Formats: sequence, structure tokens, C-alpha cells
Amino acid sequence: MKKLFFILIISVVSQSANAQLFNKERLSNLATFDNRLLSWGYYLGFNNYDYNFDYVEENGNTQTDIGVEGESGFNVGLVGDLRINKYINVRLEPGLYFTQRNLTFPGFEEEKDFLRDVKATYIHVPLLVKISTKRLNNFKPFVLAGISTSLNLSSNENNPDDNFQGQFRSTSNTNYYELGFGIDFYLFYFKFTPSIRGLFATSNELVQDNSARSPWTGNISKMATRAWVINFTFQ
Repeated sequence: MKKLFFILIISVVSQSANAQLFNKERLSNLATFDNRLLSWGYYLGFNNYDYNFDYVEENGNTQTDIGVEGESGFNVGLVGDLRINKYINVRLEPGLYFTQRNLTFPGFEEEKDFLRDVKATYIHVPLLVKISTKRLNNFKPFVLAGISTSLNLSSNENNPDDNFQGQFRSTSNTNYYELGFGIDFYLFYFKFTPSIRGLFATSNELVQDNSARSPWTGNISKMATRAWVINFTFQ
């Protein structure tokens, strides 16, 4: 389904781009769309989440041995856009992000000890500043920057069990900064916007095991999300 959806999106964009680049008339679609003070829309997309670990130094050596494998996830949400001027917009994009990361810890023989599946369902709320170029026919490139916060509905932060009982724990709230870019395509009936951005957590998301000598978390000083997100927005 993901591949089919992606192919359909690319097909729509390529046909539109071909018509607008090679059509001598170059009709302007949605000519007054960007004059609106407020506009609304929704987005669908994909994500891939990772963790960046900082480790405790012991005897001058830093351990860097936890493996992280991110699986492709899915995101869906709404867009509220406030026009500041011709080139600057402020956007609020609340949504649901579904993702999973698989952590592998060396030094164990059994899968129940060395593998941890970290599933997450985030309510993700970014506040972004969108800075656009001048509109070029029916295209308008832009860059994005901003801050965001998320609530993990799958968090087990308050679970009394830890890795000794097979539970890898992480915090329920995370703060990020975001950077990205994209292109607005002005189609005949609506504006279509593919974009890509990076998410960088600023807070420590690790909940340490109850034992300070835990072989899973004892050598970790900080764990923070790194992720990339591709959104397809319709307005």
C-alpha cells in the first residue's frame, strides 16, 4: 500500500510538472491562493525514527555498542497556515506518528535479552516557520524550521518493570527542533506539497533501569531521537 500510494503521488506530480514546464501557455493555477490570511489542509506521509546514544566514559573508553534499526512508519495530520507576508508563513501541523525502533544489546545470547522492540504512537505538534521563494509559474520552493513536542501514547515510563523483566522504558514527552524543505505545486483544484524534514530531540528520553549496574542502560548517559519525515500535504 505504501508503494502504491507513493507511485500515485509521483504520477500526479510528474504529470503536473510536465504540463507546467512544457506548456507554452503556462496558465497560473490558484492565482489568489496565497492571498488568504488563513488556510487549512491535511497531510499523509512516512517516517523513520532512530536513537542517538551518548555513553558514559569508563577508564578513558566510551562504549558505543547498541545497535538501532528503524522501521518505516506512517504519519497523518492536519495543517493550519497563517500568512505573515508574501514570503513567510507560520504553520501548526498536529498529527499522529506511528513508528518502531529495534534495539540490539551485545553480550547476551538469548533474543529475549539482546533484542528490544520500541514501538511508539506519538501525538506530534510542530510549530514551524515556512520561508518561501517567489512563486515560479506553478511552483514555489521553501524551507522550514521550528520546534515541536510529542506525547508518546505507547510510553511505559511509569512501568515498575525494567529490562530485567523485558521492558525497555522511555519518557512520554519529548521536545525537538525541526529543519526541512519542500515545494508547493499549484494544481488546478488544490495545492500539493511534498516536503522532507529532520527531527532532532533536545531532551533525554531514556528511563534508566532500577539497577545502576544494568547491562542495558548502565552505560548510557543520554538517548535522543533522530528522525526524518516525508509529508504529502493537500490544501
